[in-house]
Amino acid sequence: MCAVKMRPDEVDVDSALVRRLVAAQFPRWASLPVERLRSSGTENAMFRLGADMVVRLPRHPGAVESVAYERHWLERLGPRLSVAAPVPLARGGPGEGFPWPWSVYGWLDGRNPVAGDLERPQTLAAELGAFVAGLRRVDARGGPPGYRGGPLTERDAPTRSALAQLEGRIDVGAVTALWEQALRAPGRTAPPAWAHGDLSPGNVLVADGRLAAVIDFGCVGVGDPAVDLTVAWNLLPASARATFREAVGADDAEWARGRGWALSISLIQLPYYWETNPPLAENSRHVIKEILAEAGG
Repeated sequence: MCAVKMRPDEVDVDSALVRRLVAAQFPRWASLPVERLRSSGTENAMFRLGADMVVRLPRHPGAVESVAYERHWLERLGPRLSVAAPVPLARGGPGEGFPWPWSVYGWLDGRNPVAGDLERPQTLAAELGAFVAGLRRVDARGGPPGYRGGPLTERDAPTRSALAQLEGRIDVGAVTALWEQALRAPGRTAPPAWAHGDLSPGNVLVADGRLAAVIDFGCVGVGDPAVDLTVAWNLLPASARATFREAVGADDAEWARGRGWALSISLIQLPYYWETNPPLAENSRHVIKEILAEAGG
């Protein structure tokens, strides 16, 4: 749980507010305990409600639109996934001084895995690959454009801006060369497909070393699903990447685009969250280090 606000327009959300919101809008749950959950998430605040539910509230104006978006698409996609995903239970509205809609979901057991400390990396790699492959098989007709479903070239300007900010903190020359290599990867020729869009350790739950659930579908959409390959570098060790890749069925071009997505996301996150979100900044450094090592840098 970040002690520092990550954005100037972020609102204060605490357990007392959530208790008031729940009591006013869902009186049947008013007596249940409310506990804030530790999270490195940047868009939503999460509170456990009783033993079987979780309350999810946007932290800033830019996260508000995804509240209804995520509920809508989870209702369609959730039953078709190979692992558990959040089940929407109730829709909250503004009140008690909180200005935006919010959601109640069913509780999912598990914990966030830590890169470099996985109990069963090969098993987790295979199960994550099966999740990605299964999501891609869901009929994409009528699906919304993915937040990260376009070509990598659309990321070039913000990625280079982040590289300029990281001068002196990372090997900018070597990383720039890897980014330019990713930009040269052939684009997707197959039809658009579903992608989660934010498959980071904070959005994965494991139990006994195995994949238990995938959460946070606020970025889900249709396009080039190479973005979901980012988990190969932000979570999995090098020794398990081939297992994940085989389960997904990624060819050389898609693998290169996925590596480019992992690099771009981490580069953009790192200077922005350097001080305000240490876990996210540390994972970004981890990704950059892994990709450099893979390239022999």
